[in-house]
Amino acid sequence: MSDDATAGRPRRRRVRLLVGALVVVLLLALPLLVVQGVGRAHERALADVPDHTVALVLGAGLHPDGTPSTYLARRLDAAKTLYDQGTVKAILVSGDNSTVTHDEPTAMRDYLVEHGVPSDAIVLDYAGFDTHDSCVRAHKIFGVDDAVVISQTYHVPRAAFSCTAAGINTTGVAVSASSVTPTQAVLWRVREIPASYKAAWDALVGRDPVHLGKQETGVRDALAGAGE
Repeated sequence: MSDDATAGRPRRRRVRLLVGALVVVLLLALPLLVVQGVGRAHERALADVPDHTVALVLGAGLHPDGTPSTYLARRLDAAKTLYDQGTVKAILVSGDNSTVTHDEPTAMRDYLVEHGVPSDAIVLDYAGFDTHDSCVRAHKIFGVDDAVVISQTYHVPRAAFSCTAAGINTTGVAVSASSVTPTQAVLWRVREIPASYKAAWDALVGRDPVHLGKQETGVRDALAGAGE
């Protein structure tokens, strides 16, 4: 066997190992790329959102006094803007109500009413324990087929992906993610990596929400009241 052939074996082995490693990396990155890519394709600026029937506002925590956190207030303000300009006819607020001391949907409704949104245009989902649950429940329980989902810049691509995967014609609107707690803000952004993998898996297997339950007419009633 020639010296060139002998010398070529290690090179071919290295090439095969490199190609194999690239394939593994691409396969591992694929769910993240799909979630983020699909989500970003559905994003629009607040001023450019086409007409939808419903704004879906996802919970984002409460202050110790029970009022919406800074992040949540920004989401609610964007929903109010969409409602005021006639882009949406109803607002579905979806959050965690797992304890008597933590009731995101009620706090969200109260905030919107205090800022001039009619209470009969607001529908509460008390079992939006995570993004996937909120999107699936919006579609299966509340009958939402068409919605604007509102969240912070780092989160809205995943939210738009999950709602799209749930069967909703979705537009994602991002609001400010600037924070007075920069370290926490960094952690939330890093969390989007594993959360995106989870979103991809939940969509793939069609995971049911923690609580599914029977269908509710709240959104339908709000739209009927708005003349839809």
